[in-house]
Amino acid sequence: MYNYLLDTFIAVVDCGSFTKAAESLYISPTAVMKQMNTLEKNLDLKLINRNPNGVKLTPAGEVIYKDAKFMIDYSKKSISSAKAKTLSYDTTFCVGTSMLNPAKPFMDLWYRLNQYFPDYRLHLVPFEDNHEGIVSEIKNLGKKFDFLVGVCDSKIWMSICDFLPLGRYKKMIAVSRDHRLASKSCIEIEDLYGENLMMVARGDSGINDFIRNDLEKNHPEINIVDTPQFYDWSVFNSCADSGNVLLSIECWNDVHPGLVSIPVNWDYSIPYGILYSKDAPDDVKEFVRLASEIVE
Repeated sequence: MYNYLLDTFIAVVDCGSFTKAAESLYISPTAVMKQMNTLEKNLDLKLINRNPNGVKLTPAGEVIYKDAKFMIDYSKKSISSAKAKTLSYDTTFCVGTSMLNPAKPFMDLWYRLNQYFPDYRLHLVPFEDNHEGIVSEIKNLGKKFDFLVGVCDSKIWMSICDFLPLGRYKKMIAVSRDHRLASKSCIEIEDLYGENLMMVARGDSGINDFIRNDLEKNHPEINIVDTPQFYDWSVFNSCADSGNVLLSIECWNDVHPGLVSIPVNWDYSIPYGILYSKDAPDDVKEFVRLASEIVE
């Protein structure tokens, strides 16, 4: 529904150059340049000025950049909602999925429980990992989809949905591939001394607040840098570009091609599980009940 060239435009602005945008999009710099020329021609607007130091937005480009991400996200949500609507008969479970919140743990449960739902089908509904919009996605439980699977220790999330824990993911770190720690198979916490450790801002996650307090008290040599309270692609890109260390989890090992995940010799972990609406229908509640018996 939206012009796919907007994705290229956003990448160019966010990366600061055609070359870096090409790397992030896995296409050639020439292709990026051609796509930008086509977009400017179609819009009859000059969006960016090129210079030896990179790119700079024109006034018109600033307006388009500001609205482009909203248009893209809104368009994708509209398409996903329309697809979900076509399968909105009573015997469908809709499961949200994204890069950071993959549906695989739900699928593993489904293959053990689908015998109790012989007439049901699954429909996967993709959504964007956007730290500014994830709360609205959680509020869509019971509307856009019946279940999400993800890490959940968020006070905000728990106030608007119910949660069935399935297990725990170990906390790890992620670093760029040229970082001094990238070649290690496992590290000690002392290896992080002198590093900038990126982690979610204090206040929403009890577990992450505990980790922060423990590090600040017992390992003050580590400098903690706040990220938004919910990770998205911008956080992983920032880690890759800055040379900082990112507090991550084991299921995100291959999320970003420019990062390497490394286990740490510590006991930090966080629960993951199924999120569902507080006003869930009976079939959703029955699935959760059966799933809880397996977990126990």
